[in-house]
Amino acid sequence: MSELSLNNVVKRFGALEIIHGANLEVKDGEFVVFVGPSGCGKSTLLRMIAGLEDISGGEINIGGKVVNDVEPADRGIAMVFQSYALYPHMTVEQNLSFGLRMNGNPKEDTEKRVQHAANILQINELMQRRPKQLSGGQRQRVAIGRAIVREPQVFLFDEPLSNLDAELRVQMRVEISRLHKQLGTTMIYVTHDQTEAMTLADKIVVLRAGNIEQVGAPLDLYDNPANQFVAGFVGSPKMNFLKAQVVETGAGTATIALAGEPNVRLTLPVATSVPKGAEVTLGVRPEHFSDAGQGDTDLTVTVDVAEHLGNTSYIYATTASAEPLIIERPESRTAGQRDTLTVGLSAKRSFLFDSTGKRLR
Repeated sequence: MSELSLNNVVKRFGALEIIHGANLEVKDGEFVVFVGPSGCGKSTLLRMIAGLEDISGGEINIGGKVVNDVEPADRGIAMVFQSYALYPHMTVEQNLSFGLRMNGNPKEDTEKRVQHAANILQINELMQRRPKQLSGGQRQRVAIGRAIVREPQVFLFDEPLSNLDAELRVQMRVEISRLHKQLGTTMIYVTHDQTEAMTLADKIVVLRAGNIEQVGAPLDLYDNPANQFVAGFVGSPKMNFLKAQVVETGAGTATIALAGEPNVRLTLPVATSVPKGAEVTLGVRPEHFSDAGQGDTDLTVTVDVAEHLGNTSYIYATTASAEPLIIERPESRTAGQRDTLTVGLSAKRSFLFDSTGKRLR
């Protein structure tokens, strides 16, 4: 069993607390991704699970055992680092087998595990090469292979693809996803890349300033963010946020007018009452704009830049109040710099947040 749980885990450096009572349940075989801005604590949390950082409070449980005081090598985990951390003077085969040999693992079993990892990662032809003779993607495969041979309860990945170019990142993302399906082992993965998080994860953990903001399946977080921070962090390109003001209220509804656009109004259902005159923020994802006349109201913007990517275009624009906007349009090749574009806004496909970032709709 390779369940993992964090129970009110705290990390302090002197008087400075950087992880504030983290609670998390990871099921056996789940692929969990930690995301958040730089400095939010995601790598620190991963290192505490690995035992590379002491915890200041709380409890870490791996496979039904509290591991607060257990040495990293005895936790049943294997970690893959951003820097590969391969021994430059050893061959690939020697790098894969080194840890097992140092632990006195029987030679026959070591050779079996190394061959098994090589077969899974398709690196058999690289076994006699040294790291300097490998590409970045090949080095990362070897680093992952070194984790596989340990047959851990939990794999930990700390931004393993950040040193690779765009094409290799896509390739390795597919490889890691395939590896998880093949091994069925619990994996925890740290990244700042939205695409990696959305495509790899069974469950995403969004962190901000040492706090877990929301935990859920990728599409759950995408469709139902708990607050403005999560809404803006999950998804690429990110959600647009437009300043607005409540101009009318009704039974379970609020009518808003966009800043600088008093005639652009939307009536949205709200979960809690909001007073007339309140400053709010309207959230609209780039793909949720419609053609003019096909939403609940229309918005005309000034186009600054149009990126044409084949079957999709991203229109970078500004509103009358000079707020930036990204609009995704299918094959929209006619919008040029300084042109205007009119799009539709739909209440059903919009989000509403109060001045503190709490979600109202």
